Amino acid sequence: MELNDELFSKVEKRTHVDKEAIINIASRLNEGNMKDPDTLRGVIQELAGLTGKKVSEEKENKIIDLILNDKVPTNVDKMF
Repeated sequence: MELNDELFSKVEKRTHVDKEAIINIASRLNEGNMKDPDTLRGVIQELAGLTGKKVSEEKENKIIDLILNDKVPTNVDKMF
């Protein structure tokens, strides 16, 4: 199993979001502006819908703030 497949497998197992959906979201982020709060809010809401999780406006704002201020972990293992 390749590293990419292993990573997708871990993400899918934990989130129940399949590889295709992850790639589509990543594409949207590549095409959009990662520093645009509206783009980020849309992606957060889409991910919440895919995972069946509710994300409050307060939590959305906190996530957006972390991304805009470059405070997101760069080590994928730390996220899981």
